[in-house]
Parts: sequence; structure tokens; C-alpha cells
Amino acid sequence: MTLEQIMGMIDLSCVQGCNTLAEIDEMVGFAYEHKPKCLFTLPAFTPYLAQKLEEKGRRGILLGGTMGFPSGGELTEVKVLTAQRMLEAGCDEFDMVINIGALKSGLYDFVLNDIRSVVEAVPGHTTKCILEVTRLTDDEIKRGCELAVKAGITFVKSGTGWMPNPTTVEHIKLMKSVVGNAAQIKAAGGIRNIDTIAKMTEAGCTRFGIGLQSCKKIAEEAVKNAKL
Repeated sequence: MTLEQIMGMIDLSCVQGCNTLAEIDEMVGFAYEHKPKCLFTLPAFTPYLAQKLEEKGRRGILLGGTMGFPSGGELTEVKVLTAQRMLEAGCDEFDMVINIGALKSGLYDFVLNDIRSVVEAVPGHTTKCILEVTRLTDDEIKRGCELAVKAGITFVKSGTGWMPNPTTVEHIKLMKSVVGNAAQIKAAGGIRNIDTIAKMTEAGCTRFGIGLQSCKKIAEEAVKNAKL
């Protein structure tokens, strides 16, 4: 896989609670050098990120908005309001965390409405719902995928990147077995090298959420491989 191919599948992020404006600036600089698909930060800093992108000219780089990080436990109306504010800030894509506790409690209508409400708040835009698969059983992952597809989601996403355990290739295979071609799959959480990206792509993943520092290492690995 070439560096260009890899970057074309990456949503580059600074979505940890400790990420600073300086790190966001570094992310923007890296993005204009390597051209990832989309950039994300947490909602309070998204207008700042939008301003930085507008100053430089988008050049095909998308802006993403987040809702419900990291727990998904906000009221649905808060997620909807956040999505609307992110849309006003210029976001092209929207990543929301499902209500994980509601899914584990069997409150499937609640979860369905939670996802669908955000999808309907940003009509015509790419939406992704985050299951946080390392907190779920296989049956819960399957149910979450089914509800996401029913809600009209564009992507089902594996995680926020906040959990200690990584998304695995087996998680992606399980998600793909449920969604088929009805939705795309985004992997996030513990993706640190090209080998993992290649295996997950083969399993059906089309997008990857990767933090700045890990993405820099992946870019270095791709450049090194190209020279071999």
C-alpha cells in the first residue's frame, strides 16, 4: 500500500480530551503535507480547526464533527444540537457515539432513535456511529450494526480511540458480516501500522480513524517501505 493510498482512507484526529491547540496546528500542517481524508477534533475546538482549514484553503481535505465523545451518554437532543452546531461550523462528516449503556441494556428503540436523530439532523452528509466494540459482546456488536443500518447511517465505526484495548481484524470481520454493503466500516482504536490497515482493508474496512502521533509513524513506515 502506498502512502497516498493509505492517507486517502484516514480520518486524522486530535480527539483526546488532552489535545491542545498546538497539536491541532501540528495536525493541520501534517494534513497539508500528506492529504488524509478528513480531520477531526472535539466540538469546542472544531470552529478553530475549521478556521485553520479555511485560511489555507480546503484543498480537498474534509472537516469532521464529533458527537457524544467518549461515552455516548448525552441526551439525544444534545447530540442533535451538537451536530447542528458542527454543520454550522462547516463540517462535512459527522461521527457520533451511540448510547453504549442503552445498547447493553437492550433499549434498542432508544438506540435506534438516538442514531436516526443525528442522521436526520445533517441530511445529505456522511454520518458514522461508533459502537465501542471492545466494550460489547459479539451479539451486542451485531445488534448495534443492525440498528445503525436501520437508522440510515453511512459508516459503522468500531471505536472512539479512548479505550485501552484495540479494535481487531476479527471485530471488522464481524461488523462486515452484519452490514454487508448496506453501510461502510470505519476502524478506530489501536491502529498503529500498515500491516493492520492492510488486513482490515481486506476484511472490509474502508476508512480508519487514527490519531496524529500514530499517523505520523504510519507515514514514516510507508516512506521507508517505498525505499526498500
